[in-house]
Amino acid sequence: MFLVIFLYIAFLAFIGFSLKKAYDFAKMPMHGRWELYPVPKEKGRGEYGGSYLEETKWYEKPRETSLVAEIIDMAKEIIFIKKLFDNQRPFWWLSYSMHLGIYAMIAWLVLLFLAVFIDSSLLNGLIALAGGAGIIMVMIGSIGLLIKRMVNPEFKMYTTGLEYFNLFFLFAVAFTGFLCFITDPMFQYGHDMMGSMLTFSPFAPSALVTLHLVLAGAVIIYIPLTKMSHYVGKFFSFHKVLWDNDPYLPGNEIAEKVAAGKSYKQKGQWSAPHYPGNQKIEN
Repeated sequence: MFLVIFLYIAFLAFIGFSLKKAYDFAKMPMHGRWELYPVPKEKGRGEYGGSYLEETKWYEKPRETSLVAEIIDMAKEIIFIKKLFDNQRPFWWLSYSMHLGIYAMIAWLVLLFLAVFIDSSLLNGLIALAGGAGIIMVMIGSIGLLIKRMVNPEFKMYTTGLEYFNLFFLFAVAFTGFLCFITDPMFQYGHDMMGSMLTFSPFAPSALVTLHLVLAGAVIIYIPLTKMSHYVGKFFSFHKVLWDNDPYLPGNEIAEKVAAGKSYKQKGQWSAPHYPGNQKIEN
């Protein structure tokens, strides 16, 4: 029962910490206005980098925006990591392997849930495919990124000890999962785990499976507490920062946010390594 309770705690903690992270992002003061183009939501203009500023007396005309275009562009980044593909192709292969493996493991959990209610050889085959492919891709991607950051001088310069630990942690989870996959290619332990969680009954996994599930639960709790929680920040960094080109007009919402931002008092201390000491920030 301990393992079942621990996994429940892990999933609930992941949801709770992720929501807390989103709340913290939403409550942040207004960002610096970038106004970089193209902005996908500019209807009819986003494709070529245009904006409402092309129109004469634009401030007197209603703005036409496209939420669909914005969602499509954001989906390209979330699903395919498009910007990394365009700008750092050699690095993309390893990063996308790891991310695609994580997506496959999410699909694996969904399929396991369905298998509790549906007895299908096709479904069982998809579970084996998604689980095996996901574990291998996460394992290759995480160890590949770890090695690349260790040997590439450019990446090594900007990589912290915590980032090395994060990648090693993900690799450890994937590696123990790979060992479980070798001994149980149809993921019977996954079926048993999901059945026990839905019926809240104990199950008796092997020592290796127990180690793997404990590590997996720990990383699920850990991810939203670290910079790996960019799955939450991505919406804010795109929708509310990179693509936020709403006009500044007297008395409108943007004007109010700018006024509020001017009165914002920085909290905490400045501890960047290039700054002498750990001094308080003066506004």
